Amino acid sequence: MRLILVEDEPDLGVAIKQALTHQAYIVDWFLDGSQAWSYLEDHWEKYTLAVFDWMLPGLSGVELCRRLRGKKSPLPVLMLTAKDRMVEKIMGLDSGADDYLIKPFEMPELLARLRALQRRAPHFQACQIQIGALSLNYATHAVTHTLPNGEKQSVVLTTKEFQLLEYLMQHPNQILTRDQILDQLWEIGEEPISNVVAAQIRLLRRKLGDNNDSPLIENIYGVGYRLNAP
Repeated sequence: MRLILVEDEPDLGVAIKQALTHQAYIVDWFLDGSQAWSYLEDHWEKYTLAVFDWMLPGLSGVELCRRLRGKKSPLPVLMLTAKDRMVEKIMGLDSGADDYLIKPFEMPELLARLRALQRRAPHFQACQIQIGALSLNYATHAVTHTLPNGEKQSVVLTTKEFQLLEYLMQHPNQILTRDQILDQLWEIGEEPISNVVAAQIRLLRRKLGDNNDSPLIENIYGVGYRLNAP
């Protein structure tokens, strides 16, 4: 799941990003509203959720919401602000925000509100996805593989491996190119090494016990990778 965070307080931004990354979100963090909009305007469809601070350099969080809704974007938005007067809450919600969280707040509440927004989103993503013998749970970050004898085996993955498997399972039987995977799973500004996708695929296949005779994750030479669903 990819999320855009626009927060100009460095300490708070770092704390939020760390908490979200720990929950397997891919987070693009901007400190300036104008810079955020210059990217978001043409790429909002990449995101599952958005978190905007109200008071920002450049464009405010309220203006970001208005511009998103002006483009008919249904992207769920959580507004963060120290403004707690009723008239200001109404202004934030009327601008297009879906929820409103007053600073200071506890991180578990932020995460719970984001989960609630995701459940209400137009393209709601179920808590669990199942492809053949493989099951992935978004809420618990658990991956299980059902063996031929019916035994369920837990698969321990790193955050990046979990994100990669999630992306593949969301697009079964589709060829995903290296560039598509890089664009989806690495944050803006990151410069991963050239063979990082191939390396992550190899590690993931090893942990899943994938074999070359009938591969679950297939390397389409010179094109990309495909998760073969039954």
